[in-house]
Amino acid sequence: MKNNLKIAPSILSSDFSILGKEVENITSAGADLIHIDVMDGHFVPNLTIGPDIIKSIRAYTQLEFDVHLMIENVDRYIPNYAKAGADIITIHSEVSKDIIKTIDIIRQHGKKVGLAFNPSSPITILNQIIEKLDLVLIMTVNPGFGGQVFMEDQIEKIVSTKKIIDMSKKEVLLEVDGGINENNIKIVAESGASIIVAGSAIFKGNKDNYKLNIEKLRNYN
Repeated sequence: MKNNLKIAPSILSSDFSILGKEVENITSAGADLIHIDVMDGHFVPNLTIGPDIIKSIRAYTQLEFDVHLMIENVDRYIPNYAKAGADIITIHSEVSKDIIKTIDIIRQHGKKVGLAFNPSSPITILNQIIEKLDLVLIMTVNPGFGGQVFMEDQIEKIVSTKKIIDMSKKEVLLEVDGGINENNIKIVAESGASIIVAGSAIFKGNKDNYKLNIEKLRNYN
């Protein structure tokens, strides 16, 4: 495994009619964690998974649930997602009115903390709060829908984020999400990413393809 790269399939691209089975399939195929995109139709123009669905699929894998909250009024809903089975709860820098308070709420529920940045958002706040985080998520598409094209101009932000993490001397995971496939994963990984989120690139074909799809990403060249 190059650079200890972790692959996190985004179940947004899976077959929702058999969601539990899809979680089993990607676990067996070699996923390192399960990425779950939560959208409220306000912060982003789409509606997806709520806490009840997360709770219903929790028993299908022992892998960590990496829950990405793209929602408004985030403080109100953190307890619900924590109780539903999230292991990592990632909030957006653009949404929280008081990021420190929101981080504390996640910690109070015994969960790891992630902070996400949209393509247009600066990462300067990381210099003040990196020690409070377990994960930073850099979006390489504008969030809302799967299947979008990777934004190459975000590579510089990934590199800059990695520098901040390294300077902090804290073990913080650098996750990248958006349009990543076997053709562009190399530059993302070599820019410092430690977790790659992929949806369409993993769930293409049927369940018999998932293992090969994951291996193609992990063994980039």
